[in-house]
Amino acid sequence: MGRTLTYSKHSANTVNRYKHRATYDLGAIHSIINSSQVLHVSFHPGPADAFPAILPLIGQMGSFEYPSAGIDEPLDCYLHGYVSSRIMNLARASEGEGLPICVAASRVDGLVLSLTPNSHNYNYRSAILHGYANLVTDEQEKLWAMQLITNSVVTDRWNNSRVPPDGAEMASTVILKVRVVDGSGKIRDGGVTDERKDKNNDQLTGRIWTGVIPVWETFGEPVPSAENRVADTPEHVSSFVAKMNERNRTYAENAIKVALPPEEQH
Repeated sequence: MGRTLTYSKHSANTVNRYKHRATYDLGAIHSIINSSQVLHVSFHPGPADAFPAILPLIGQMGSFEYPSAGIDEPLDCYLHGYVSSRIMNLARASEGEGLPICVAASRVDGLVLSLTPNSHNYNYRSAILHGYANLVTDEQEKLWAMQLITNSVVTDRWNNSRVPPDGAEMASTVILKVRVVDGSGKIRDGGVTDERKDKNNDQLTGRIWTGVIPVWETFGEPVPSAENRVADTPEHVSSFVAKMNERNRTYAENAIKVALPPEEQH
C-alpha cells in the first residue's frame, strides 16, 4: 500500500477535542475543501480595524505546476475574487511570504437526535487550511485557475461558455494562490450516542424518539433564463445535477451506518 500524505501537526492546526475525529490526511482535507461551494476565508485586515475579517469566496485545490497531481498530494488553494476587494489589496501589498489567511469549509450530513439535549449532534465534515496568499500574475496560470474554479461550479462549464475571458474580465478578476502551510479536518459520522444511564432508563426510551435525519444538498431541475435560446438542457448540466444529487444522498445515508468508536459519548 502507498504511503498516505498528511499535514504536519502544529499548535494552530492540532485538533484537541474529540481527537479520534481528527484527520490530517491531505486527501480527506482537500476533498472537503473541493466539495464545498463556499469557502470562508479569514485574515487580519490591519491595525485600523478592531475585528478580524472573514469573507465567503469560491475556491479549489489544484497544482498548476503539476496539473496531474491527485487530491491526496500537495496542492495549492486558488481563490477567486474582485480586483479591488480588501483581501486582494492586502495580498497585493503584502511583503515576505504573502498574506497570512485561514480557509475553512464545512458540510452537514445529518442531524443526530438523542435522548438528552447534550447528546444531540451533527454528522459533519469540516476542514481548515493555513497558508500565505499571493496574487497570481502569470496569465497562463490565471487562466488555468479560472478554468479550475469554473469547472468546480458545474463540471465542464468552462468549455460550454464563452472563453477565454476578454481583457476587461481578466482585468477585473483576481486569483489568489494560497501556499498551504498546514491543515486539519474533523469528521463525525455514525448514529446516536447516549450515555448508559439514559439508555437504561425505560421511561426515557419509551417516550423519546432517537435517530438521525440525513442531510444532503440537493440540486433542483435547471430553469432556463429568459434570454436562453437553447431548447434542451445540455447534457453537461443535467448529468452534473443527477451525479451530485446521487453522490450527496449516498454519502449522507452511508454516514449513519458507520460504527462509532466506543469512547465517543457525544
